[in-house]
Amino acid sequence: MQWLRRSFIAGFFVTVPLAISVAALVWIFGVIDGFTAPVAAQVLGREVPGIGLLITLSAVLAVGGVATNVIGRRMLARGEQWLMLVPVFRTIYAPVKQLIVAFSPDNEYGFKRVVMVEDPIRGRMIGFLTKEFTLDRLSGKETLVAIYVPTNHLYLGDVAIYPRTSVFFPDISVQEGVRMFLTGGMSLPDRLRDTGRNDASDHGSPLGRPRR
Repeated sequence: MQWLRRSFIAGFFVTVPLAISVAALVWIFGVIDGFTAPVAAQVLGREVPGIGLLITLSAVLAVGGVATNVIGRRMLARGEQWLMLVPVFRTIYAPVKQLIVAFSPDNEYGFKRVVMVEDPIRGRMIGFLTKEFTLDRLSGKETLVAIYVPTNHLYLGDVAIYPRTSVFFPDISVQEGVRMFLTGGMSLPDRLRDTGRNDASDHGSPLGRPRR
């Protein structure tokens, strides 16, 4: 009975994630293929599995080619401005685009880097650097950073402002950081190393040392 129990539990935790992943891929394939499959079926006279997915991918590639062109980028920007005038569309489109663009490799200030910071109240926190800016104070200029710390997977979180010198950049990629938040920290590596990307950081502090 103990062997059966251990085998069942081991098989459960292997097959369930695999089944969910396969089902998600099949569902995504069906949704994308269903966008243009009816049109393709009317043109070709019969249904061809996968033709809708191929047409959708070709359309995305064509839009990407236009977006990388100077004139095409201006046309898309103008069209986006017109669409943003629609209240309901603007409410849905704006946050979705901001979330997608945050993970874009071409975005300068999005979720480009994972940072760790020592918070006096909440302790050490890991988040995503979203913005670096300068605060003009009476005593002089101060460089600050905005850090997004998810509190409910990636969709809800807090935005905290810290001095640039109080953060450091561990050797965690954005993809690994996303996986870490989605798994509740279980995918956090056993050892972290400061990549040295924070020029003003104090490597003698506890944050500057690798975790042991």
